[in-house]
Amino acid sequence: MNEEQLAEILKYSSPNTLYIVTWNNLLKLLFCPFEVVVRHPIGDLNEGEKVLVEAVKVTAEIKTVFIVKGRAYFYYHFEIV
Repeated sequence: MNEEQLAEILKYSSPNTLYIVTWNNLLKLLFCPFEVVVRHPIGDLNEGEKVLVEAVKVTAEIKTVFIVKGRAYFYYHFEIV
């Protein structure tokens, strides 16, 4: 994917919102900040700790990243509360 294609995709995204599909197949819109639980120790975060996601970003490879305490972490390190 080149930079132009990436820019086209990202113009429809917002760093302040995240759409999720719930366990019962409902589409839900979350607004930042929202609470998550740390699945395992990563960086300065401890397993089981509840933290707030300040923003949602994506990498150049379109992988979701959560901004927590000013640092970027991949989404799979967390469980949405």
